[in-house]
Amino acid sequence: MMGEKALVLVSGGLDSTTCLGLAVKKYGKENVVALSVYYGQKHDKEITSAKEVTEYYDVEWLQLDLSKMFEYSDCSLLSHSEKEIPKESYAKQLEKTNGTPVSTYVPFRNGLFLSSAAAIALSKGCSYIYYGAHSDDAAGNAYPDCSDAFNKAMHDAVYIGSGNQLQIEAPFVNMTKADVVKLGLELNVPYELTWSCYEGGDKPCGVCGTCIDRQAAFEKNGVMDPLLNR
Repeated sequence: MMGEKALVLVSGGLDSTTCLGLAVKKYGKENVVALSVYYGQKHDKEITSAKEVTEYYDVEWLQLDLSKMFEYSDCSLLSHSEKEIPKESYAKQLEKTNGTPVSTYVPFRNGLFLSSAAAIALSKGCSYIYYGAHSDDAAGNAYPDCSDAFNKAMHDAVYIGSGNQLQIEAPFVNMTKADVVKLGLELNVPYELTWSCYEGGDKPCGVCGTCIDRQAAFEKNGVMDPLLNR
Protein backbone atom coordinates (compact mmCIF):
# COMPACT_ATOMS: atom_id res chain seq x y z
CA MET A 1 0.00 0.00 0.00
CA MET A 2 1.87 3.05 -1.28
CA GLY A 3 2.39 5.82 1.25
CA GLU A 4 0.53 4.15 4.11
CA LYS A 5 2.17 3.06 7.36
CA ALA A 6 1.12 0.58 10.02
CA LEU A 7 2.03 0.10 13.66
CA VAL A 8 1.93 -3.52 14.82
CA LEU A 9 1.65 -4.58 18.46
CA VAL A 10 4.29 -7.30 18.78
CA SER A 11 4.47 -9.40 21.94
CA GLY A 12 6.91 -11.96 20.58
CA GLY A 13 4.17 -14.58 20.44
CA LEU A 14 2.77 -16.57 17.56
CA ASP A 15 -0.26 -14.41 16.75
CA SER A 16 1.42 -11.00 16.84
CA THR A 17 4.40 -12.26 14.84
CA THR A 18 2.03 -13.54 12.16
CA CYS A 19 0.38 -10.13 12.24
CA LEU A 20 3.78 -8.50 11.73
CA GLY A 21 4.54 -10.77 8.78
CA LEU A 22 1.18 -9.89 7.24
CA ALA A 23 1.75 -6.15 7.67
CA VAL A 24 5.28 -6.28 6.24
CA LYS A 25 3.97 -8.12 3.18
CA LYS A 26 1.20 -5.54 2.71
CA TYR A 27 3.02 -2.29 3.47
CA GLY A 28 6.74 -3.09 3.12
CA LYS A 29 9.16 -3.17 6.03
CA GLU A 30 10.03 0.52 5.69
CA ASN A 31 6.37 1.39 6.37
CA VAL A 32 5.91 -0.80 9.46
CA VAL A 33 6.63 0.13 13.08
CA ALA A 34 6.58 -2.58 15.76
CA LEU A 35 5.62 -1.77 19.36
CA SER A 36 6.25 -4.12 22.29
CA VAL A 37 4.82 -3.44 25.73
CA TYR A 38 6.24 -4.55 29.06
CA TYR A 39 3.37 -4.93 31.53
CA GLY A 40 5.09 -6.54 34.53
CA GLN A 41 5.01 -10.12 33.29
CA LYS A 42 6.90 -12.82 35.19
CA HIS A 43 9.59 -13.33 32.55
CA ASP A 44 11.21 -11.46 29.67
CA LYS A 45 11.15 -14.30 27.13
CA GLU A 46 8.39 -12.56 25.18
CA ILE A 47 10.33 -9.30 24.88
CA THR A 48 13.46 -11.19 23.81
CA SER A 49 11.43 -12.94 21.11
CA ALA A 50 9.89 -9.63 20.04
CA LYS A 51 13.38 -8.21 19.56
CA GLU A 52 14.39 -11.22 17.46
CA VAL A 53 11.33 -11.19 15.21
CA THR A 54 11.57 -7.43 14.59
CA GLU A 55 15.23 -7.88 13.68
CA TYR A 56 14.23 -10.72 11.35
CA TYR A 57 11.73 -8.46 9.57
CA ASP A 58 14.08 -5.47 9.78
CA VAL A 59 11.43 -3.06 11.05
CA GLU A 60 11.65 -0.18 13.50
CA TRP A 61 11.09 -1.49 17.04
CA LEU A 62 9.72 0.61 19.89
CA GLN A 63 9.25 -0.43 23.51
CA LEU A 64 6.85 0.87 26.14
CA ASP A 65 6.63 0.16 29.88
CA LEU A 66 3.05 0.06 31.20
CA SER A 67 3.80 -2.06 34.28
CA LYS A 68 2.66 0.68 36.68
CA MET A 69 -0.84 0.39 35.28
CA PHE A 70 -1.14 -3.19 36.51
CA GLU A 71 0.51 -2.98 39.93
CA TYR A 72 -2.89 -3.33 41.67
CA SER A 73 -3.87 -6.43 39.71
CA ASP A 74 -3.46 -9.96 41.06
CA CYS A 75 -3.39 -11.51 37.58
CA SER A 76 -1.33 -14.70 37.70
CA LEU A 77 0.87 -13.54 34.79
CA LEU A 78 2.29 -10.61 36.74
CA SER A 79 5.59 -10.77 38.60
CA HIS A 80 4.16 -9.47 41.89
CA SER A 81 1.29 -11.97 41.94
CA GLU A 82 1.54 -15.02 44.20
CA LYS A 83 -1.01 -16.90 42.11
CA GLU A 84 0.13 -19.96 40.20
CA ILE A 85 -0.33 -19.96 36.44
CA PRO A 86 -3.00 -22.63 35.74
CA LYS A 87 -1.70 -25.81 34.14
CA GLU A 88 -4.78 -26.74 32.12
CA SER A 89 -6.69 -25.69 29.02
CA TYR A 90 -8.75 -22.50 28.87
CA ALA A 91 -11.89 -24.60 28.52
CA LYS A 92 -11.21 -26.33 31.85
CA GLN A 93 -10.35 -23.02 33.50
CA LEU A 94 -13.60 -21.47 32.29
CA GLU A 95 -15.60 -24.24 33.91
CA LYS A 96 -14.54 -22.71 37.26
CA THR A 97 -14.95 -18.99 36.53
CA ASN A 98 -18.76 -18.61 36.26
CA GLY A 99 -18.44 -16.60 33.06
CA THR A 100 -15.67 -14.27 34.20
CA PRO A 101 -12.26 -14.13 32.46
CA VAL A 102 -9.50 -16.61 33.30
CA SER A 103 -6.80 -15.80 35.90
CA THR A 104 -4.27 -14.98 33.16
CA TYR A 105 -6.49 -12.16 31.88
CA VAL A 106 -4.58 -8.91 32.46
CA PRO A 107 -7.25 -6.26 33.20
CA PHE A 108 -8.14 -4.33 30.05
CA ARG A 109 -4.66 -4.98 28.69
CA ASN A 110 -5.56 -4.74 25.02
CA GLY A 111 -7.56 -1.59 25.67
CA LEU A 112 -4.52 0.06 27.25
CA PHE A 113 -2.15 -1.28 24.61
CA LEU A 114 -4.32 -0.04 21.75
CA SER A 115 -4.89 3.38 23.33
CA SER A 116 -1.16 3.83 23.89
CA ALA A 117 -0.42 2.51 20.42
CA ALA A 118 -2.85 5.06 18.97
CA ALA A 119 -0.91 7.98 20.43
CA ILE A 120 2.37 6.58 19.12
CA ALA A 121 0.93 5.60 15.73
CA LEU A 122 -0.39 9.12 15.13
CA SER A 123 2.98 10.58 16.12
CA LYS A 124 4.76 8.20 13.71
CA GLY A 125 2.46 8.98 10.79
CA CYS A 126 0.70 5.61 10.76
CA SER A 127 -2.82 5.09 9.45
CA TYR A 128 -3.35 1.60 10.92
CA ILE A 129 -2.73 -0.34 14.12
CA TYR A 130 -2.52 -4.12 13.81
CA TYR A 131 -2.87 -6.62 16.65
CA GLY A 132 -3.25 -10.38 16.77
CA ALA A 133 -6.50 -11.07 18.65
CA HIS A 134 -8.23 -14.25 17.47
CA SER A 135 -11.52 -16.03 18.19
CA ASP A 136 -10.08 -18.86 20.34
CA ASP A 137 -8.90 -16.35 22.96
CA ALA A 138 -12.29 -14.64 23.04
CA ALA A 139 -14.25 -17.91 23.34
CA GLY A 140 -16.18 -18.31 26.57
CA ASN A 141 -15.18 -14.79 27.70
CA ALA A 142 -11.67 -16.04 28.57
CA TYR A 143 -10.15 -12.85 27.17
CA PRO A 144 -13.00 -10.40 26.44
CA ASP A 145 -10.56 -7.84 25.04
CA CYS A 146 -9.89 -10.22 22.13
CA SER A 147 -13.52 -10.34 21.01
CA ASP A 148 -14.96 -8.98 17.79
CA ALA A 149 -17.31 -6.70 19.78
CA PHE A 150 -14.39 -5.23 21.73
CA ASN A 151 -12.37 -4.74 18.56
CA LYS A 152 -15.20 -2.91 16.81
CA ALA A 153 -15.73 -0.62 19.81
CA MET A 154 -12.01 0.18 20.11
CA HIS A 155 -11.76 0.76 16.38
CA ASP A 156 -14.61 3.27 16.50
CA ALA A 157 -13.19 5.04 19.56
CA VAL A 158 -9.72 5.36 18.04
CA TYR A 159 -11.05 6.37 14.62
CA ILE A 160 -13.26 9.11 16.10
CA GLY A 161 -10.67 10.18 18.68
CA SER A 162 -7.96 10.50 16.04
CA GLY A 163 -10.06 12.74 13.82
CA ASN A 164 -10.65 9.86 11.40
CA GLN A 165 -6.89 9.46 10.83
CA LEU A 166 -6.28 6.07 12.45
CA GLN A 167 -7.94 2.65 12.19
CA ILE A 168 -7.48 -0.60 14.10
CA GLU A 169 -7.03 -3.81 12.12
CA ALA A 170 -7.50 -7.17 13.83
CA PRO A 171 -7.15 -9.51 10.84
CA PHE A 172 -7.54 -12.70 12.89
CA VAL A 173 -10.46 -11.69 15.11
CA ASN A 174 -12.80 -14.18 13.40
CA MET A 175 -10.13 -16.84 12.87
CA THR A 176 -8.98 -19.71 15.08
CA LYS A 177 -5.38 -20.11 16.17
CA ALA A 178 -5.06 -22.99 13.71
CA ASP A 179 -6.16 -20.59 10.95
CA VAL A 180 -3.49 -18.13 12.09
CA VAL A 181 -0.79 -20.80 11.94
CA LYS A 182 -1.97 -21.86 8.48
CA LEU A 183 -1.61 -18.29 7.24
CA GLY A 184 1.74 -17.89 9.00
CA LEU A 185 3.13 -21.01 7.37
CA GLU A 186 2.10 -19.60 3.98
CA LEU A 187 3.89 -16.34 4.87
CA ASN A 188 6.99 -18.22 6.12
CA VAL A 189 6.70 -16.60 9.54
CA PRO A 190 9.75 -17.48 11.70
CA TYR A 191 7.84 -19.35 14.41
CA GLU A 192 11.13 -20.72 15.76
CA LEU A 193 11.82 -17.19 17.07
CA THR A 194 8.48 -16.79 18.85
CA TRP A 195 7.51 -17.54 22.45
CA SER A 196 3.98 -18.20 23.73
CA CYS A 197 4.42 -20.08 27.02
CA TYR A 198 3.41 -18.27 30.21
CA GLU A 199 6.44 -19.73 31.96
CA GLY A 200 9.93 -18.47 31.22
CA GLY A 201 11.97 -21.66 31.00
CA ASP A 202 14.33 -22.84 28.28
CA LYS A 203 11.52 -24.82 26.64
CA PRO A 204 7.73 -24.33 26.63
CA CYS A 205 6.06 -25.94 29.65
CA GLY A 206 3.47 -27.65 27.43
CA VAL A 207 0.71 -27.51 30.06
CA CYS A 208 -0.38 -23.87 30.41
CA GLY A 209 -3.41 -22.71 28.42
CA THR A 210 -1.44 -20.96 25.70
CA CYS A 211 0.98 -23.88 25.25
CA ILE A 212 -1.95 -26.27 24.84
CA ASP A 213 -3.60 -23.99 22.27
CA ARG A 214 -0.35 -23.44 20.36
CA GLN A 215 0.50 -27.12 20.12
CA ALA A 216 -3.04 -27.95 18.96
CA ALA A 217 -2.89 -25.23 16.28
CA PHE A 218 0.29 -26.69 14.79
CA GLU A 219 -1.08 -30.23 14.99
CA LYS A 220 -4.22 -29.20 13.08
CA ASN A 221 -1.90 -28.00 10.31
CA GLY A 222 -0.01 -31.29 10.29
CA VAL A 223 3.30 -29.80 11.41
CA MET A 224 5.29 -29.78 14.62
CA ASP A 225 5.84 -26.58 16.57
CA PRO A 226 9.50 -25.68 15.91
CA LEU A 227 9.96 -24.87 19.61
CA LEU A 228 9.26 -28.53 20.42
CA ASN A 229 11.63 -29.75 17.74
CA ARG A 230 14.93 -28.40 18.97
